[in-house]
Amino acid sequence: MHELIYVVDDDKNIRELISKFLSNEGYTVKTFGEAESVLPAVEKHKPDCIVLDVMLPGISGLDLCRRIRYEYKTPIIFVSAKGEEIDRILGIELGGDDYLVKPFSPRELIVRIKALLRRSMMVEEQVDGEEFRLGNVEIKSSHREFYIGGKEVTTTNKEFEMLLYMLKNSDKALSRDQIIENIWGYDYVGETRSVDDLVRRLRKKLKDNDAKIAIETIWGYGYKITEK
Repeated sequence: MHELIYVVDDDKNIRELISKFLSNEGYTVKTFGEAESVLPAVEKHKPDCIVLDVMLPGISGLDLCRRIRYEYKTPIIFVSAKGEEIDRILGIELGGDDYLVKPFSPRELIVRIKALLRRSMMVEEQVDGEEFRLGNVEIKSSHREFYIGGKEVTTTNKEFEMLLYMLKNSDKALSRDQIIENIWGYDYVGETRSVDDLVRRLRKKLKDNDAKIAIETIWGYGYKITEK
């Protein structure tokens, strides 16, 4: 195992604790105490995952996430002392793939990182040329490209995986548990609310780009994607 993990946190003790646990799991770890030096590092050597604190001096973790998402789909997991629902939703909407509230168990962080890496690898290993269409929406899985009406739309890792999974199963109602298992992995320890947050983001992108498909809510169960 040689995956590279960037850990960005202004608390030295937290950086060292996370780094120690990740190193013990066989990961290569590089730590940062602020955001300014992270983008140049990403451009030089793109990491496999980024553990990112929300509250940083200077450029915030949220702003850094937004900038990274302009060019990269690297999995990002936020860690933050801000645990209100609005904070978590904002982190996910800006491109985070997961959100963990401090204080947390380092082992829980590792489980979530492994789930993100596993899902990212599964998507990269998809068969070349695999494409899915519904309405005016098209996904090219091998290139991780998402189009609405012929226009490419930027997505985060989880947004792309969710759309791909739903388009593959466009004739089925999908439960929240099914979505979690296929998007986050069977050992995901977060909340089903993560699914609802992801759907909210996708619905906005579909609406803003005049997509001819919709994600319908199946009350008490989950979601289904349909053509308008």
